[in-house]
Amino acid sequence: MSRSASSGGGAPEPRFAVVGNPHNRRVSFFEEAVRAAGLPAARVVPWLQVLRGDAEFAPGESVRIDSPGEDAEVDRLLRGVDDPTRVEGSARWYAHFTAAVETVAGAASAAGAEVLGSPADIAVLFDKRLCHGLLDRAGVPVPASPTSGPAAAPVRGWSDVRELLREHRMPRAFVKLAHGSSASGVLAVETAGLGRVRASTSVERDASGRLFNSLRVRRYTSEREVGAVVDALAPDGLHIERWLPKASQRGRAADLRIVVVDGRATHAVVRTSTSPMTNLHLGGARGDLDEVRAAVAAAGGCWREALAMCERAAACFPGTPCVGVDLLPTAGWRRFAVGEVNAFGDLLPGLTGLPGSGTEGLDTYAAQVAAVLDRARNHRAVTPS
Repeated sequence: MSRSASSGGGAPEPRFAVVGNPHNRRVSFFEEAVRAAGLPAARVVPWLQVLRGDAEFAPGESVRIDSPGEDAEVDRLLRGVDDPTRVEGSARWYAHFTAAVETVAGAASAAGAEVLGSPADIAVLFDKRLCHGLLDRAGVPVPASPTSGPAAAPVRGWSDVRELLREHRMPRAFVKLAHGSSASGVLAVETAGLGRVRASTSVERDASGRLFNSLRVRRYTSEREVGAVVDALAPDGLHIERWLPKASQRGRAADLRIVVVDGRATHAVVRTSTSPMTNLHLGGARGDLDEVRAAVAAAGGCWREALAMCERAAACFPGTPCVGVDLLPTAGWRRFAVGEVNAFGDLLPGLTGLPGSGTEGLDTYAAQVAAVLDRARNHRAVTPS
């Protein structure tokens, strides 16, 4: 693949603008990928400018929308809380963030720029209830859920959760913030007879009832404690999913993050943990992908079919060129389900493409730049001069 910024048909190669937080590692990785492709430097449009109504775009730019995370002032404007470690405010964050994405799309379109991502897709991707319902209707295997889709009744607190778990025979379930990310506000709940309840979560509740994200997964062992946390989370919206028994690798629970770029599964990382949450920032660790493929084959499964499942999940969001799919292997490694699809699921530093994906040697950001270049070159090849 040519890295020249002026190759093919005399038309210019894409010029990138990225909406993100300057100096954030996500933006830095994307800037590096653009430079490595021999293209003009990506122009950074700070989220603060977008939220203050000052963002501008130029004709012909390809506009990447990146995560607004890891900036305290941006988080304050979106969620309305002064402490970025607080859990509350995700419903407000969702309303403000999706409105800001619409603003970006409108401003880019008016300027003659192209947005690399659909606001409608992003709105669904950041609502776990809507995302689950869309995947389910498309025939993508997902954990059973009583809160799936736009018609599901809202969950008002622990009493609703307890009743739904009983009604749907879910003694073990994940209770999630509808608009949460990075395991914020997630509880892995286990129930038994005589009111016995326990939950594993990174949520810490202080003496006044405020909720904070912690880097340590803790366990609440009484219904009173679990109920208090759920009741505090409920005003922001909750989603419930059956807790599938996961496969394990070397004695640790395991799942996978699969990145899909332009419809093709390009990158995969195994995540393992001693807790129900495998997120790497919560003490999870990268596992061995070769061992996973061997385990799938030994169980009579098909690794290629697992990747195809992720590609089908990504196809539910046709306006979004890159997503990260959380793939859940059930115990025994024979079957899989899709847990979530993430709009900003490409932060996998140092990981290069899967064999046969066409992205060998490229990280997730370089693969996305290459995909835009390929589309531009294909367009020039079929456009009459």
